[in-house]
Amino acid sequence: MTLDDLRAFVAVCEAGSLSAVARDLGCTQSAVSQRIKRLEREAGIGLLERRPRGVAPTGAGRILHRAAADGLGGLDLALRRLADMREGDGGTVRVTTGATTVRHFMSDAVVAFRARRPHVNLEFHTESSSRSCFEAVADGGSELAWITIGRPVRGIEQHPVIGLRWVLAVPADDPLATRERIEPDELTALRLIRLPENSTSRMRLDGHLGHQDAAPVPPPSTTSVADWDTALLLAELGVGPAVVPELPGRRAVAAHPGLRLVPIPALPPLTTGWAVRQWAALSPAAVEFAETVNRCLAGGEHPLRR
Repeated sequence: MTLDDLRAFVAVCEAGSLSAVARDLGCTQSAVSQRIKRLEREAGIGLLERRPRGVAPTGAGRILHRAAADGLGGLDLALRRLADMREGDGGTVRVTTGATTVRHFMSDAVVAFRARRPHVNLEFHTESSSRSCFEAVADGGSELAWITIGRPVRGIEQHPVIGLRWVLAVPADDPLATRERIEPDELTALRLIRLPENSTSRMRLDGHLGHQDAAPVPPPSTTSVADWDTALLLAELGVGPAVVPELPGRRAVAAHPGLRLVPIPALPPLTTGWAVRQWAALSPAAVEFAETVNRCLAGGEHPLRR
C-alpha cells in the first residue's frame, strides 16, 4: 500500500469513475484499477463495487475513504509547511474565501501583512459557499478559509471573528429609508432580492423569517444574486429591497451613495470567521495573517473573541 494507491482510491471514490481519474492522473484506466486491486488485496476485502454508471465504495470502502481523505489532506498540508520552512522567511499562505471577502474583510490586513512579510506568498482561492470552503480546508488545498460560522463539521475547527448585523437595503428615496429600525414581521410584505442559493446566509435568514409567529407568506421574489455586493447594487437601482449582513467598515456604504441601510436588530447577527483543520498546526505565517485580519476587524462594531 502506497500513498499513490491511497490518492488514487480517494479520487475514484469522489469521482465515481476509474476512467475520469485515469485522465486526471495522465495514466491508463488499467493502472488505476491495479492500484485499487492492490489495496483490496492488502485489506482482504472489496473496496469498490461496479454500478450501471461508474463505481462506488462498498461499506468497507467508505471506511477507508473517510480515513484516507482525512489523512492525506493533513499530510499534504504538512508537506507544504515543511517546504515553507525550507524557504525561511518566504513560504505561502493559502486562503479560501467568498467572492467579495477580501474587499470587505481583509483588504486592510493584506496591506499590513504585506508590509511586515514581503516575501510570503498570499494565494486567495474563491469558492461560492461555506461548504466548498470547508472542503478546501479538509483536503489540504488551503490552510485558512473565511466562512459563515455554522454547524460543526467533522475534522474542521471554526473560529468566530466578527458578528454582522442584518440590515434592509433600500434606495434613499424609498419610504422605508427614513426608518431607524424595521421589525422582521414587516419584511413579509416585501418582495425581497434573494441571497445566494445554498449559502449559509440565505439559509440562516430564511430560518429567521420563517419562524415568525403567524407571519403571512411573503410575495415570491423574482430576483436572486450570487453575492451580497450584487444585492446592494440591485437594491440601489430600485430592483427591490434586500436583507443583507452589514459589512464591516464603510466601503459598502461609500460604494452605494444612493442606498440606505435600515437596521433589523431583532434578527440574530450572522457570525463569520475562520475554518481550519487545526489552529495549533497552522504555519507561523498563516497564524500571523489570520491574527492580522482579526486585529483589523476588531475596530468594527461587532468583534468576537476567538
